[in-house]
Parts: sequence; structure tokens; C-alpha cells
Amino acid sequence: MKTSFLTLSLTFALPMFVHAGAQQDKMKACNQQATGKKGDERKAFMKGCLSAKADAPPNSTPQLRMKECNDQAKGMKGEERRGFMKTCLTTH
Repeated sequence: MKTSFLTLSLTFALPMFVHAGAQQDKMKACNQQATGKKGDERKAFMKGCLSAKADAPPNSTPQLRMKECNDQAKGMKGEERRGFMKTCLTTH
């Protein structure tokens, strides 16, 4: 009886812990992206970012992907930059 109760408890508790971790990750990502925004602009951004579907990461819009990849490609030029950008934009 104790074993089945433990198994049943873990069956329900584990997804809750995983979901809580995912929510924390999502909050962290949204906070990083909201850097520099203040007041109503920040509130609106955070509301949209946090309410985004779970299967779509907060940086899933093409504009945000491009900005993130451009930030990472600073200092790269020519073929190196083109290759990096192609890979970055297709993996995000």
C-alpha cells in the first residue's frame, strides 16, 4: 500500500515540479528580454511574453531571433558571420 501511494504521489508531483522549473526559466528569459523597458511598455511586454504558448520559446518571433543572433555575431565578418547567422537563425 505504501509503495503504491508513493508511486501515485510521484506520478502527480513530478510534472508539477517540471512545470514550475519551466515557468521559472520562462520568467528568467522574459526578464532578460525586457531589459531597458520601463513602466507600461515593460508590463505589456512581460504579459505577452509570459502568456506565450509553452511550445514556443519567448524569443520565437523572427525579430527577436534576429536581434539575439546579431548580438552574438558581433565582431564577426564576411563568410564567418553569414555561416553563423544561418545556423543561429535556423536553430532558435
